[in-house]
Amino acid sequence: MSGGNKDMRTALGKVRGLGSAREGTEHFWRQRLTAVGNIPLTLFFVGLLVALNGAGFDETRAVLASPFVALVLLLFVISGLYHMRLGMQVIIEDYIHGEGMKLALLLANTFFTIAVGVFTGFALLKMAFGG
Repeated sequence: MSGGNKDMRTALGKVRGLGSAREGTEHFWRQRLTAVGNIPLTLFFVGLLVALNGAGFDETRAVLASPFVALVLLLFVISGLYHMRLGMQVIIEDYIHGEGMKLALLLANTFFTIAVGVFTGFALLKMAFGG
């Protein structure tokens, strides 16, 4: 055998773009898809903020209680948090070298994302259903 780079992946792994971790390009594409999905959601959110600029509490609550607005904001939060979690996962995996610390940070990243999502989702749903 000669030197050089030897690709140890199976033919199916090469086609799918999967490495030894079995994730391959799936993580990459999920991050890109959430980024693209976040564009219209962020534009909606910024437009909503501009439209509600100067509005009182009752008017703001009435707008946020609209099922359409609440649903789009919930999608904005879920997509944004998932995108953030994916990005932080890459940063942690690339720059943290101790396995124990890496595992702790990956768990913290997941639990933080879930906690923010649950609390934000609860607040949005409570406003949407008039609680």
